[in-house]
Amino acid sequence: MRELNGDGMDPAVLERQGYHLVGEGAVKPCLWLKRSLRGGEQCYKHHFYGIESHRCVQMTPVLHCNHLCLHCWRPVDEAIPLPERWTEPEDLLEQVLREQRRILSGYWGSDLVDRARLHEASTPKHVAISLMGEPTFYPHLRGLIKAIKAKGMTSFLVTNGTNPDALDDLEPTQLYISLNAPDEDTYRKVSGGRYWGRILESLSIMHDLRCRTVVRITLVRGLNMFAPEAYAKLLDDAEPDFIEVKAYMHLGRSRYRLQRDAMPSHEEVVSFASELSESIGYSLEDQVSLSRVALLSRGDIHRKLDKP
Repeated sequence: MRELNGDGMDPAVLERQGYHLVGEGAVKPCLWLKRSLRGGEQCYKHHFYGIESHRCVQMTPVLHCNHLCLHCWRPVDEAIPLPERWTEPEDLLEQVLREQRRILSGYWGSDLVDRARLHEASTPKHVAISLMGEPTFYPHLRGLIKAIKAKGMTSFLVTNGTNPDALDDLEPTQLYISLNAPDEDTYRKVSGGRYWGRILESLSIMHDLRCRTVVRITLVRGLNMFAPEAYAKLLDDAEPDFIEVKAYMHLGRSRYRLQRDAMPSHEEVVSFASELSESIGYSLEDQVSLSRVALLSRGDIHRKLDKP
């Protein structure tokens, strides 16, 4: 395991929580990968976009984040500093895929695993750059995305939108910007940041990006689940291809910051998404109750990645 520089979190803490440190980032098998390997349900990215959970690698090139979002389940309370040196993107990807194979190797001894899916998992088809931290701090992000594409894999990049200059020349398969508030005051309460202007700039840049685009709104009852028309106004310039409206889930470290009743029901999520749909003119295209998430579509492109 790599050592983290500075006075940040002890790497052993991350390891105990299932993070496998590679380069200056990490890989972690998610709950849905495990369920899919056992022949069970797959995550909402499968239902919305056709991503197979057992063939998806969840990773991050950097552990540092400039937000402390109340709803974040990740171990972000202790600051993790930026490293002094960075792994080159091709090397980082090789390390990530090698670690993913090592993680999967432990499943071959289980009688509960779907052998066909486990064979498929050994050849990942998708990389989700969304595990932890803010990936736009990785200075070779463009190269990492190109390396992923060169291996015939798709990529989803999730950013908090605070580094707009990093977005101009990025072309993942699909780029997400997280929007956790309808106004600056609420943003400061939710994320503890001072970058509202940068987020608005990123939303403006999104309009002209050449990749598929998504804005993700995580709803927290009693905190940011109001004024869908204000969210719609913020999204007018961005014109994302899709909008995901998702419930905060009472998991991980967020349990120390929020009460369980801050977690909206699926019905509340769909109701909010319906109001947002009316305000912005997008169609409510799909929903997954198990993940408490709804999908709005502008209707310009097919949402399944295996379709033109």
